[in-house]
Amino acid sequence: MTAPHVELFFDPICPWAWMTSRWLLNASQVRDVEITFSLMSLAALNEGRDLDAGYRRSMDDAWGPARVALAVENAGGNQDLADFYTAFGQAYHVGGQQDRRDAARTALEQAGLDPSLLESYQDSSLDDTLRTKQKAVVELVGDEVGTPVISFGDGRAYFGPVISPAPKGEEAGTLFDGLEAMSRVDGFFELKRSRTVGPIFD
Repeated sequence: MTAPHVELFFDPICPWAWMTSRWLLNASQVRDVEITFSLMSLAALNEGRDLDAGYRRSMDDAWGPARVALAVENAGGNQDLADFYTAFGQAYHVGGQQDRRDAARTALEQAGLDPSLLESYQDSSLDDTLRTKQKAVVELVGDEVGTPVISFGDGRAYFGPVISPAPKGEEAGTLFDGLEAMSRVDGFFELKRSRTVGPIFD
């Protein structure tokens, strides 16, 4: 029997996508599932939107890490992208290395990747590819959501899950089972409650 394939779309700077990615990796320890990590872009999603000044600066600076991630994927494929994402998240989200360029530099080093890929941080020629990737995500789930987006194939995708902390062990597997089941219901669109905690990087 072929293992189910799950694709997680992420922007490197999003703490909620990071939490979701760790849950999914935890779930893969107790469920037979094939995972692909794919880029989306909060910077592209928020182009032209009326944002407050602080968030506008954050979105304008979100191009950099996404460009490096894209360059990593172009150079080495999906496993290198996954390794870079793990290392970037450890530096930026868990380790609190809030200078995003420095976090990208650390991630390349920790993942054993070509340090010259950091030059892509300022390479705006990569932005159209990121816009194309974001457009593909919007076609899956619409433009009213951000990151993460999870897809179970055949166009079955939705925003989330938003979780904190990332479940481990059988709890991670149980959450995976439920989300995979809901994805098979054509009329299912939304399930939500107010967050009471921020990202817990446990």
